[in-house]
Amino acid sequence: MIDRPAAILLDIEGTTSSISFVADILFPYARRHLPDFVGAHKGATAIKQILADTRILAGSDADPVVTLIRWIDEDVKAAPLKSLQGLIWAQGYESGELKGHVYDDALDAMRNWKASGIPLYIYSSGSVQAQVQLFQYNIGGDLRSLFAGHFDLATGPKVEAESYRKIAAAVGKPPGSILFLSDNPKELVAAQAAGLRVIHVVREKTVPDDRFPIVHSFAEIAV
Repeated sequence: MIDRPAAILLDIEGTTSSISFVADILFPYARRHLPDFVGAHKGATAIKQILADTRILAGSDADPVVTLIRWIDEDVKAAPLKSLQGLIWAQGYESGELKGHVYDDALDAMRNWKASGIPLYIYSSGSVQAQVQLFQYNIGGDLRSLFAGHFDLATGPKVEAESYRKIAAAVGKPPGSILFLSDNPKELVAAQAAGLRVIHVVREKTVPDDRFPIVHSFAEIAV
């Protein structure tokens, strides 16, 4: 049993949802559809901005489409790519080609925490749009009502303490009253440096890090 947190902040990939879903389904889907999607929507304001931001990050002479595909292959956490992936995945979710994954133990726990009055927040490198879509078009049903808010890289890198300070300020809770769950030790180090309480969620091929409390299932977390 741990002291009841005032809020719970959750990572997605490897924490609430399978890494393989993101790596083996979402990323390949975005890579496969990216050239045609950009070509079909190149006149849209959002796409123009994404391409412009890509050129700024990669260099003005770089082909933004080639750059974006390379970033997918290299798993680069670049904001323009995350925004574009969200738009492409929206197409897949709405067509029924994609269905978001959530672990059964995570879903049960999140429902119980929500019902007990603890607000839940998501912090992921995927865009807020992509986060919402994953939970809206989900194997567990439409889960959007579980969450009080979402944060992405617009808040800051997930491995920097300042990002977690910003989140604590945004949700209006003292950092020490917020519990953060993630499979990534680098994120846990940053969150802990900001004063948050942390738990290392170990699933699939995640290597346990004994610097932190460890769980293999959300069912192990009693609040």
